[in-house]
Formats: sequence, C-alpha cells, structure tokens
Amino acid sequence: MLSYSTQLIEDDDIEAVVATLKSNYLTQGLRVAEFEEALCSYTGAKYAITFNSATSALQGAYSVCDIKEGDEIITTPVSFVATANMFVTLGAEPVWCDVKLDGNIDENQIEKLITPRTKAIVPVDFAGKPVKIQKINAIAKKHRLLVIEDASHALGSSINEKKIGSFADMTIFSFHAIKPITTSEGGAVLTDNEVFAKALRLFRSHGIVKKEFWNSDMVSMGYNLRMTEVAAALGSSQLKKLDKFIAKRDKISHYFDERFKNKKMFLTQKIEPNQVSSRHLYPIILNPELQCLKEEIFTELQERGLGVQVHYKPIYHNSFYKEKFGEVSLPVANDFYRSEISIPCNQTMSMEDAKYVADTFLDVIHKYAHRKCSF
Repeated sequence: MLSYSTQLIEDDDIEAVVATLKSNYLTQGLRVAEFEEALCSYTGAKYAITFNSATSALQGAYSVCDIKEGDEIITTPVSFVATANMFVTLGAEPVWCDVKLDGNIDENQIEKLITPRTKAIVPVDFAGKPVKIQKINAIAKKHRLLVIEDASHALGSSINEKKIGSFADMTIFSFHAIKPITTSEGGAVLTDNEVFAKALRLFRSHGIVKKEFWNSDMVSMGYNLRMTEVAAALGSSQLKKLDKFIAKRDKISHYFDERFKNKKMFLTQKIEPNQVSSRHLYPIILNPELQCLKEEIFTELQERGLGVQVHYKPIYHNSFYKEKFGEVSLPVANDFYRSEISIPCNQTMSMEDAKYVADTFLDVIHKYAHRKCSF
C-alpha cells in the first residue's frame, strides 16, 4: 500500500547509525551538537536544541517562556493534540482560532481573540505550507505576545527564500518517522534568543550545569528529554538529503496539481509563489456534497492500495478537551475535518506510483460524485 507519508532510509543513513553504535558514546557525545549545528546552518537560526520528541520540544518551549496556570494561548484546533497538550499541562487554556480551507490558522481572526490573559500565539504550518507568519508576528509585537511556531510539518519550507526556523520566538520541528526527515523519534526547538536557548538546554537535561571534574549543580527543574547520539547521527545524514526529498515530493505534488486542476468535487492546497512547502502532506478538501460519503470514499481508496489518512480531528472534539474546557464549534475547522483526506505523496514514490494515485483517486471520486449528499 502506498502511504500518505513515509520515511526513506538509505545505505548512508544505516552506515551513520552503525558507526555511532560502534563508537564510545550512545548519548551525550558530539553527534547531537553536530546535528544542532547542521540545523542552524540549514535554517539560519542561531540556536537549535534537540529533544527526544517534538512533544518534548513543545513542552520545553512552553516551559522556558513561563507559560503558567491561567494564561491563554491562541492556537489552531487543526493539529495533533500535542500542540495544545503541552501548554495545558502547565495550566494554560487554549483559545481556538478558526482556520482557512488550506488548513492554516486564519490570521485575520487572531486579534479579536486577544485578552489581558493572552500569553502566546501558536500557529501550525499545516502540511508544510507556511502560515502568514509576518502578519502573526506583527499582531504579537503590537500586543507584546510570544509566537511559538509549531512547524512539525515544515522543516525545509520557506518564505521569500528564507527557511522556516527563525521567524518566530521559538520554532518546533518534528523528526518523527513520517516527517520531512527522521531520527526515528525526535524534535528540536530553534530560536535566536540566547536566554531561551540556555534555558532549553537545562530543561532537557535535569536542569544540571556541569562544572569541573565530577562537580555539577542543579540550578533549575528539568527532565531527561535528550536526543540520543544514534538519533542525531541519523538526523545529520537525513538532513543532507532533505532538499532532495522535498524536490521529489514537490514534483509529485505539481503532477497532482495538474491532474486535479479545475475539478469541481474537491479542492487542493495552493502554495503561494513566494513559498516553498515541505509537502509533508498532500491534502484533498472534498466539496460539501461529498462530505457524507467520506467514510465510503476513504475505505474504497484504502482497498485500492492508497494509504490515505485524515488530518486532523479538531483538538476540541476530543473527550478530554470537551470535559475540561466545554463544547467548542468553529465552522471552518469543523468543515475542514469533514472534508479533508491526505493522499499518498512521499519521496519513496515513483511517477508511475503518482499516476496510479491520481488515476485511482479520480476514478473513486467520479464514482461517488453521482451519489452526492442531500441537504
């Protein structure tokens, strides 16, 4: 089955991992620092602090900027739950901002949600398409708020040839297996703020500062959220190939764009001329008349070898969030969930695979288009 997204592990990646396994250090060696330096070099950010997952990276980012009980965080509901979970654990409350039909937060609705309790804005670059970060930054500056960009989908994405990674106060990347590059599990916070960087390094490693010889001092609360040397070695190897991976995904995406042009039963995500997307996902947005048939369409696509997925159920639909914060309903986010299907688009696919995906998807859509939903 062709997966909507997957990793590509090649011989050089395996050799990098094996060399690390044969070395003297499996943790707290030099490879993590080398991977962090490579991330800075690639993105243009001053500091990169790696973690054992993107969830840990989010936890670290929220913690070091002193998000606390009673604070409000404006964010999107169209994301994986970790985006909100990690500030909710600190006692902060989510303030949900609706999205646009590309899946990204609607920057035009943010300002009206700001209150005296607002501490930060947390946008998500859905599918790898950059949010309108300049406008979000301008709103944040006006109201003295932090911007913490969850760019878990967007390593390698750019705006006006500037890579995502240094636009926000802190930017989070994910290196989960299906992300643009992988360390198997892992994440990072990138920032230009030296104070945040120092605090993040303490937070991920027990809050301990090493001094001379055996002496060390715990100066703040921290955890063991460090990335291993093995993961960092894999990450460094993968990062060298990131642009090649994105170019392959982009080629397939452009092919889909042409095949799906002017189709009336669905929309696709449009990337703006000044943007590059990592193309982590290729989302399809079904028109309302097909929404009630989505489960049948989804099932038939899977039966015909397309490993499709849905991204995402709005976070506020989850039982935990309903019980803790009450019922919420945002019209576009709800509609997006009823409509979205991610079809296979990844660097392991050939153009013959892409043709099969497009042919199969169009065949299934045309089949169900004759039925349509009744309102």
